[in-house]
Amino acid sequence: MDGSFKGILYPARLPTFNRLAAPESVAELVQWFWIPEWDIEPGRTSRQHLIANPAANLVVQMDNVVYSGPTTRAGYRDLNGRGWAVGALLRPAAVPVFTDDPGSLRDAELALPLGDLQSSVARAMNAPDGGTRRERAVDAFASWLGALGYSPSEEALLANRMMDIIGSDPEVARVDDVAARLAVSGRTLQRIARKYIGISPSALIRRRRLQDAAEKARLDPSADLADIAAELGYTDHAHLTNDFQKFLGLTPSTYRRAVGS
Repeated sequence: MDGSFKGILYPARLPTFNRLAAPESVAELVQWFWIPEWDIEPGRTSRQHLIANPAANLVVQMDNVVYSGPTTRAGYRDLNGRGWAVGALLRPAAVPVFTDDPGSLRDAELALPLGDLQSSVARAMNAPDGGTRRERAVDAFASWLGALGYSPSEEALLANRMMDIIGSDPEVARVDDVAARLAVSGRTLQRIARKYIGISPSALIRRRRLQDAAEKARLDPSADLADIAAELGYTDHAHLTNDFQKFLGLTPSTYRRAVGS
């Protein structure tokens, strides 16, 4: 999965970033693991802009562990000095392990007293490399999750399937499309999204389309923005521009110029 930058607005500015597949033992709990590493000269800062996936993350850092709730807008992190993080992009089924109200943690972070997880991942990341420290860190993280003994319910697994469909099927443009694929009602989707994600299904669809639009605009500078809007199901170019301005604070054209600079 290395080299996948969807959701990262300016990947050329990223120090070092790896995405690793979740081991099969935790595949129902984790979408993937992500590991940024940086070593920035004194006095400088690297600002990383993100359209984060609309899901929660459990992030092991050099000195703590944080649960980061789903986001509703673009954000950034400033990196300085030398450091690393090992994050797990949580699938909806994992959320009840950490909170019974994911909506209360939208756009927020909560430090968790998980010293055993932090220490085991840190040992792997700080050990002599041998080219496998990231894999060892993921194994330690997955082992900790597995030791929790948590088994997702059928409802939680339905929430996973809902997120999978929204995140991977470009033909899905409305909540009714998702409901039809899962053979459930729109009301059921609203309920499980509230319980396991903290963001509505319609907002999830809008976020996926925005991520796709940003990626297409970045990867193909010659592509017509109106064609991108039509391909992704926007009514017109103006609606794409409105989404960019609402969530990113800039127009698609401005983003394209910035990412090429």
